[in-house]
Amino acid sequence: MNVLFLCTGNSCRSILAEATFNHLAPAGWHALSAGSHPAGALHPGALALLAKEHISTDGYYSKSWDALPSVPDIVITVCASAAGETCPAYLGPVLRSHWGVDDPGHVTGTDAEKDAAFRVTYGILRARIEAFFALPLEQLRHDPVRLKAELDNISSVFAPAAPKDVLVC
Repeated sequence: MNVLFLCTGNSCRSILAEATFNHLAPAGWHALSAGSHPAGALHPGALALLAKEHISTDGYYSKSWDALPSVPDIVITVCASAAGETCPAYLGPVLRSHWGVDDPGHVTGTDAEKDAAFRVTYGILRARIEAFFALPLEQLRHDPVRLKAELDNISSVFAPAAPKDVLVC
């Protein structure tokens, strides 16, 4: 099955999710990412974090949802609508869920504060992706109502708490 991680700019969160998902994915599962208004480049902070995690970014780039090679089975938006950010609405006959996280690309401050924001975002996304892969996927792929409910439940999964010496913005 193909999962599309969707965000407006497709430069930080959706790329972190796509690369992490593909790094952890069992056979038969694949992620793509796209944006409704792609930034045109991947954020250096996202690339640096993925490199530290030994997750390949070969072939990844900021792209429009109009340029997808295939129609996804599942679309997961990762923008933080609670923060006043507009989430793109993918129009297509797919299962949809929202796993909103703050955009680390908009954090200002020291390099350490920016790096911490990327680590927090990555940690949340990775925890949610691991929760996804812990589901009985073979059963759920044939039960879209239950799969949708499980995907929506995963949106409340957060990463382990940040160390006390790390400033989280």
